[in-house]
Formats: sequence, C-alpha cells, structure tokens
Amino acid sequence: MPVIVVGADTPIGAEIVAELAGYAGEVRAFITDPTPADRFRRMGCKVAMGDLSDGSHLEIAAFECFTAVLIAGAAADGRERSFAETPEAVAVAWMEAVRDAGIHRLIWIGSDHLPDPPDRTVCPEVAVLAESGRGVAQEVARLNELETLD
Repeated sequence: MPVIVVGADTPIGAEIVAELAGYAGEVRAFITDPTPADRFRRMGCKVAMGDLSDGSHLEIAAFECFTAVLIAGAAADGRERSFAETPEAVAVAWMEAVRDAGIHRLIWIGSDHLPDPPDRTVCPEVAVLAESGRGVAQEVARLNELETLD
C-alpha cells in the first residue's frame, strides 16, 4: 500500500525513505529541497516537491496513500513557507490534508505536539514516535507493515 513521507528531505526523513524503499510497496517522498530527488528516484521512490505549508500540495501528493509519515521537524526548520507562518499552522494544514486525502494510517515523528489528528472515522490509526529515538526508521517500517495498529 502506498506510503508518503512528508519531510523526506530532513535527515530522519531520508532514513525513513531509505528503510521503506527496502520493502514497502510504493514510497512517495515529499520534499521542498530538490537536492535529494534523484537519490530517492534511484531507490524506486516517487518524488513530489511542494510547499510544506500548503495543505493542497500535500493532499495531491498523498492521493490514494494508505499511510502518511509526517516529520514534525520539517514544519519547524528554516525552509521557506508561503501559506503558514508557524509550525503549528503547518501541522494543522497537514492534518487537513491527511483528512482530505483519505489517509488511513498516520505516523507522526517528533517531540513537537501533535495537533488534533483527524477524527478516527476519517483516519482511524495514529502512531506517535519520538524523532530522537533509536531505530525510528525501522519502527516506521514495522508500523507500516502491520495489518492494524490496534
């Protein structure tokens, strides 16, 4: 089932993409910096580039994905954002995009507060992982492969 990694151009995002590319089905890397695009494509990933603060960019890139992996640090680093000024506003746009794209499983990576996730009737499975933990990429891959998170 397709999975999208938002913030794939962060260090932890790149690790997660590499791990998922090893055994997940379709992997989509959502980036704002074009530098890693060719590397991700060589791994067999699809690459979408857009503004992380524009929920419509994410919604289109995540269309028909089962899982969305959201890297909280990408909402708070120094990249340009045209549609939301604060990390909190970016995260809210992400939650709306997850809802509107019909994502079933959401994996939030980071110690930053997860904004109210979409209603469980819209996105029934949500997992939160600390970015600083060991083996985060492997844990994301494991969670992605589970039949259900419950």
